[in-house]
Amino acid sequence: MSTNSFAYNEQSGGGEAAELGQEATSAISSSGAFGLFSSDLKKNEDLKQMLESNKDSAKLDAMKRIVGMIAKGKNASELFPAVVKNVASKNIEIKKLVYVYLVRYAEEQQDLALLSISTFQRALKDPNQLIRASALRVLSSIRVPIIVPIMMLAIKEASADLSPYVRKNAAHAIQKLYSLDPEQKEMLIEVIEKLLKDKSTLVAGSVVMAFEEVCPDRIDLIHKNYRKLCNLLVDVEEWGQVVIIHMLTRYARTQFVSPWKEDDGLEDSEKNFYESDDEQKEKIDKRKKPYTMDPDHRLLIRNTKPLLQSRNAAVVMAVAQLYWHISPRSEAGIISKSLVRLLRSNREVQYIVLQNIATMSIQRKGMFEPYLKSFYVRSTDPTMIKTLKLEILTNLANEANISTLLREFQTYVKSQDKQFAAATIQTIGRCATNISEVTDTCLNGLVCLLSNRDEIVVAESVVVIKKLLQMQPSQHGEIIKHMAKLLDSITVPVARASILWLIGENCERVPKIAPDVLRKMAKSFTSEDDLVKLQILNLGAKLYLTNSKQTKLLTQYILNLGKYDQNYDIRDRTRFIRQLIVPNEKSGALSKYAKKIFLAQKPAPLLESPFKDRDHFQLGTLSHILNIKACGYLELSNWPEVAPDPSVRNVEVIELAKEWTPSGKAKKENPAKKFYSESEEEQDSSDSSSDSESESGSESGGGGKSGEEGDSSEDSSEDSSSEQESESGSDSEAENERTAKRNSNTKTKSDSEDGGKKNGKSKTSDSSNAEYSSVEESSSDSESESESESESDSRKVTKAKGKKTQQDRNPLTKEVSLLDLDDFNPVSTPITLPTPALTPSLIADLEGLNLSTSSSVISVSTPVFVPMKTHVLLHRMSGKGLAAHYFFPRQPCIFGDKMVSVQITLNNTSDRKIENIHIGGNKLPIGMQMHVFNPIDSLEPEGSITVSMGIDFCDSTQTASFQLCTKDDCFNVNIQPPVGELLLPVAMSEKDFKKEQGMLTGMNETSAIIIAAPQNFTPSVIFQKVVNVANVGTVPSGQDNIHRFAAKTVHSGSLMLVTVELKEGSTAQLIINTEKTVIGSVLLRELKPVLSQG
Repeated sequence: MSTNSFAYNEQSGGGEAAELGQEATSAISSSGAFGLFSSDLKKNEDLKQMLESNKDSAKLDAMKRIVGMIAKGKNASELFPAVVKNVASKNIEIKKLVYVYLVRYAEEQQDLALLSISTFQRALKDPNQLIRASALRVLSSIRVPIIVPIMMLAIKEASADLSPYVRKNAAHAIQKLYSLDPEQKEMLIEVIEKLLKDKSTLVAGSVVMAFEEVCPDRIDLIHKNYRKLCNLLVDVEEWGQVVIIHMLTRYARTQFVSPWKEDDGLEDSEKNFYESDDEQKEKIDKRKKPYTMDPDHRLLIRNTKPLLQSRNAAVVMAVAQLYWHISPRSEAGIISKSLVRLLRSNREVQYIVLQNIATMSIQRKGMFEPYLKSFYVRSTDPTMIKTLKLEILTNLANEANISTLLREFQTYVKSQDKQFAAATIQTIGRCATNISEVTDTCLNGLVCLLSNRDEIVVAESVVVIKKLLQMQPSQHGEIIKHMAKLLDSITVPVARASILWLIGENCERVPKIAPDVLRKMAKSFTSEDDLVKLQILNLGAKLYLTNSKQTKLLTQYILNLGKYDQNYDIRDRTRFIRQLIVPNEKSGALSKYAKKIFLAQKPAPLLESPFKDRDHFQLGTLSHILNIKACGYLELSNWPEVAPDPSVRNVEVIELAKEWTPSGKAKKENPAKKFYSESEEEQDSSDSSSDSESESGSESGGGGKSGEEGDSSEDSSEDSSSEQESESGSDSEAENERTAKRNSNTKTKSDSEDGGKKNGKSKTSDSSNAEYSSVEESSSDSESESESESESDSRKVTKAKGKKTQQDRNPLTKEVSLLDLDDFNPVSTPITLPTPALTPSLIADLEGLNLSTSSSVISVSTPVFVPMKTHVLLHRMSGKGLAAHYFFPRQPCIFGDKMVSVQITLNNTSDRKIENIHIGGNKLPIGMQMHVFNPIDSLEPEGSITVSMGIDFCDSTQTASFQLCTKDDCFNVNIQPPVGELLLPVAMSEKDFKKEQGMLTGMNETSAIIIAAPQNFTPSVIFQKVVNVANVGTVPSGQDNIHRFAAKTVHSGSLMLVTVELKEGSTAQLIINTEKTVIGSVLLRELKPVLSQG
């Protein structure tokens, strides 16, 4: 979008736009003489004329400029009447921009916006989802109570819309309507309850935000959706993840028992005198009862763990606070590394993260001790970051590291930032009080600072020394004498007051110095600060009581000065002291105890962290940062003593399946009964540990099948199972019965195990979801469940004949998958017939929405180029003579179709025989698998051998760590694959390439502009550079300036389409289309410099 207000003439705006612009320019220039000093009423006249033009191009240019003005923060409200006239424009682009404008200004210009309300209502029925969503946004932005019923109706309709984007905007509108009219709460809760059942990742974050705003106390709405939210979490957009995690943290604190009981201190196990043996035994049994974590509690902790690697600091912080508040203490340590990683972000993020670490480090020092050096202060840090790092270093200080920290503090004291230097001195004082072994060392160091040239450093040292001396006053008379001499040079009031207080408290230990100090102070009393005057009065009173011979007259002189001081605090203090210490006939009973009152033993000050009491606020919240309860803060409840009934989170699916079974088909009743056996129904209804809401349908059926067949495409697996289900009537009845029995047994066995394990060891999830394989989860990226199911049905009709053989092999594998069709009424369509569940027009509308790859297009070809570059696995020096190198042969792996083939060459560079070379233990990330080579009995000196391995990297560049062992030693080694080696080349036609590329646009497309010399853009050079980096196949192209390459990922079979389009001059555009956006962006990063260089 162009925001340049002078560039619209050059755009394709037609002659009229140019004329309008010229007229406006001449009008402005004619009044230019006084335009700087008067408000030019015609400054937007050109825009108004363009908006009233008959040509769409002029209107579009005007709207672009107006939206550009809004983006820059300029006020464009006076154009509202001219803009709102175009709300009914037939041009989609203009209409979109008009809605963007109206969302911004509808609240300010409510009367004018109300005139167009009928247009907004019509737009709610528009075929374009963006227009429907924008109309709802504008409608909810008109904050007038009179249209509340219209908004309510629009929200209800939008919540049932086929487009997840519109449903997302409905969730946003709920919050606006609630703030406008809280009386609509009950009706809004019904809409929230409906939207919470939505399976689209696009909607989840927004509806949970609406739940938090409208009814955060209605925990019962979350029960049935808890497991679904846990499983969708990794695919939701980042800000949605933050909202969901905070909500689930509060939910967990109300539904599960504390996992910290096992960490509590051991109680006294001695038997009480009057306690019977039975009672004692009962108490011991109760105490020794092991803690078992609820599977749903474990599900939440497990599914949030991958988000610690998120690029969004708010997501990492949200997961960290969740682990802090609900995970066992033994597992909370994993968040420390992620939080330390965030310290490389900008200063605002650092500030928030350090605030939270400061709170954590008070209770659990061990979490952050390994990262002590990460909290050392840098010279470029702002003061607020420096002081927070000092706070954390103080919390982490112990006998082992205090010497290192004190050396670090010595450097900080010399800083030019005086506020930071003063904070460092306070930190040294706190370390001295917390660690008794270094108290004297710190005290001596602070005394040395008293001779510093900087007055602020000296003053802060005096204040800290005063606090330290209160702990051991009798041992430090010399220090007090030294500090008394500093009164002549120190001018900071707080420091002077601290010295006077110290001398007064210890006046009996320094009897010669104290009166002289009082004499000097009496001279300068009138010019001192109020704080110092109060301490002079206190010193005079103490000396009057202990050494009245020398100081009686001085004290009376000071009391007289104080009597007429301008400050009423000092006058009041003077009167109080005079009545207390100078005996006369009016003196009360308190005069007898004056000495005890003034010279009482003072308790030593407790130097505590300012973050000590912040832990009662939830980490990562505004209330925690401010240390005060902020508006809208929702407190974390205490753990329940007894966990509420976990069965409320169970989702019943069998009953629904029965309703959808056709009743009039006698031929199909027997197989259906055997498929849904009684034992299975009982097992399903009692199963409380399933990972997702519809697991029994989409995972035990589809997941098991795809795992057994090794299908490269999740969606094609889902399609085939749907087809099998719909055309199973053509198979023989006996075959159906046998298959149904086999499937029923398998499913019952699977359901009796933990919900996290999948039937047939399914491995179809992609890398981001490798820990918890789920077909439903990995296929619901941004499309709603209803749309993806509609695609399945539409493709089911067109491809039913071609998959007859597959049906014969596996009939009745995924009958329950129809449970996912929430938005359609499936009763009218018998399951056993191959007729579509959607109308032909709706099928046509949804035809192009499929984002998955089709198995008919993908055919793996041989690699066009195999680079012989080797990587060092084990150096001969590290391996004690054994050297190992590895390279990727770019061949399909013989050990498994999801594995990457790796060839390892072992060399014996020593002069002795190396025996029993084998792979030892491994530390693979969750989901990653490895097929090791057979042990090598012996390798002669100077001998060499090449072996093959297979590693399933789960479509990620994570490192595979394992041990390469010999008879005598084990060596830790790592294999990290280049992203280009995670692919297999694919042969496809140009037509198929363009078709698949058209499906992989938007979020699935990444691109970059490449600049290089023309000689580097010849077809042979581009081909050589691309295939050297990535294992891709070439696609024939009918255009000389476009080069296409195709591949699929080894693990999930997702297409990777690479296009290099040559532009004019020495530039080219590199485009990568793939569902695996992470791998796509990494490949783009690797290809761009290779194609750019000569």
